[in-house]
Amino acid sequence: MDKASLKEILRQSDHYCELRSQQNKAHVLAFLNGDLVQNQETSDAGLSCRIYNQGGWGFASSSLRSLEGAQNVLSKAESNAAFMAKIEGQSSMELPQNSFQYERTYSGKGNLTTKEQVEFLAELNALVQKNFSDLKSVKLIIAFHELEKTLVNSLGSEAHHILPRTSFYTDFSYEHEGEVSSLMGFHGDYGRTADILTNPEDFLENLETQYKQVKDKAHGIHAQGGIKDCIISPEVTGVLAHEAIGHPAEADLVKAGSVAGNYIGEKVASDLVTMVDYAHTYNSKELPVPVYIDDEGVEAVDAPLIEDGVFKGFMNNRELAKHYGHLPTGNARAYDYSDEPLIRMRNTIIHPGKSKLEDMIGAIEDGYYFIQRSNGQADLTSEFMFGVTMGYEIKNGKLGKAIKDTTISGVAFEMLKTVDMVSDEFHVGTTGFCGKKQRMIVSHGGPSLKCKVHVGGR
Repeated sequence: MDKASLKEILRQSDHYCELRSQQNKAHVLAFLNGDLVQNQETSDAGLSCRIYNQGGWGFASSSLRSLEGAQNVLSKAESNAAFMAKIEGQSSMELPQNSFQYERTYSGKGNLTTKEQVEFLAELNALVQKNFSDLKSVKLIIAFHELEKTLVNSLGSEAHHILPRTSFYTDFSYEHEGEVSSLMGFHGDYGRTADILTNPEDFLENLETQYKQVKDKAHGIHAQGGIKDCIISPEVTGVLAHEAIGHPAEADLVKAGSVAGNYIGEKVASDLVTMVDYAHTYNSKELPVPVYIDDEGVEAVDAPLIEDGVFKGFMNNRELAKHYGHLPTGNARAYDYSDEPLIRMRNTIIHPGKSKLEDMIGAIEDGYYFIQRSNGQADLTSEFMFGVTMGYEIKNGKLGKAIKDTTISGVAFEMLKTVDMVSDEFHVGTTGFCGKKQRMIVSHGGPSLKCKVHVGGR
């Protein structure tokens, strides 16, 4: 539905009201050892309504994107809001009254056809087989996701925008002495497939690095457990920032008991650490997940989390901004039309420093350089544990043997206090999803950090 139709329905409510019409598209293709093993295309569309009435929120959604469907979800949301106000106790708190208008269409090339994507994967697979013929297995995956939203609310906010992202994954396995080692490569960016998947040769340099690393890993050693001097790469820095700092700094989780609620104005990291959840732009360059308006109709602004080691504040929505006496940051986001907006990260980044990576390695006598991670977890105390799928030992200031899969763990607000060097590198991961109750497209990253962290043993 267009904005004019949604606004016509909006006038039927006497309360704060949001109406959102949305369509999500996804397409995943996968090659395994040269064979097409997955070709899945989905499209999901509908609309939702959310009402705020005397402290109670009511939400409803429907797959019918029509005037009748919109009237139906508004009526149900009204009833739900009245019910929740009665259950939770009526409140006279008003939401922040700011509004914003935003319009953005997509100006890129568009999507490759399925046939063109299959041809791209076939050509890339042939390139891999030619250059890295001793790999045990090769899996290549293209994953395209696009969110298109139209939003209006009773405060005057209006928006229509499209967020497309193309991710490309390469999974290599190598066998040595009967043991198989695997390593995943991540590629992609904001945009549709024709913008990202231009020429298989463009990926060759990254694939050569991945091939060397999986061979090194196959011939590698097990890490020694304990507290170690380590360097974590931008990829590992990013997931640490997102999971162990970002989630505890979301205002709904602060209200639920996150330790971050006690830390505003407190020292939680080294003076070298500054971290921000950026809305859409960093250093005059648009980031991989550009959010200019959130799903409450709030203009998205940067949310400073740590500045020179000091914890500065939270990411919030309208209601919790009012609750904590802060300004809304535009972090309320919903993935599907049937999802209620939650406080979610956008582009969560630790700022680069001034150190050279080689100098950081040279400063460690006995430790590790962790390059790539797998899945992990963190809780509201900022305690974390992540898998590490690629890394090297550091001996006497030089890189040594690669290591097998291991884990790192600690309490982020304590671990960050041990950071004594921050690299001048800067890399933001472009393929991430966050799974807080509902999936969401996010990005995160930064520099390499030299710090102390607990390493899992064999």
